[in-house]
Amino acid sequence: MLKKPPKLKSTIRAKMKGNVNIAAASEAMIELMTLLFLNSLAEEAKAKAFEEKSATIRVHHVRAVSKKVLKKARG
Repeated sequence: MLKKPPKLKSTIRAKMKGNVNIAAASEAMIELMTLLFLNSLAEEAKAKAFEEKSATIRVHHVRAVSKKVLKKARG
């Protein structure tokens, strides 16, 4: 088992405003939602790279689709 929390959990705790208590289940949901978002971002970037006939996903592919994925995630 891990002896220290993953970096994502410590980042979430550092960016919280004020003294807010988060239950363990809520923390897990936040982490899962973040992973789902990153997965969809990677899929869209992969499709963009494929459109440009590139074998690797580069930074400009991710930047090109990030606005679209953020809008889709907000609903």
